[in-house]
Amino acid sequence: MTKPKIKCPTCEKEHLYDSSNQFRPFCSERCKMIDLGAWASEEYAIPESKSVSDFSSGELEEQPEMDSPTPPTMH
Repeated sequence: MTKPKIKCPTCEKEHLYDSSNQFRPFCSERCKMIDLGAWASEEYAIPESKSVSDFSSGELEEQPEMDSPTPPTMH
């Protein structure tokens, strides 16, 4: 069975995805630590999703729909 070649997520260097590489999917410890540092310094972030409790507690303000026309006002 041929081992697949993948690109390191940090440096994009191609390497074999092999169990002998203790840093996989990274090509080296250096690339692994660069990625860890990026997470630690909040360069990466997982988007926060709105939970049901956000809606029920009133924390979120109701946003007007942008597709509906604004009713005319009389002066």
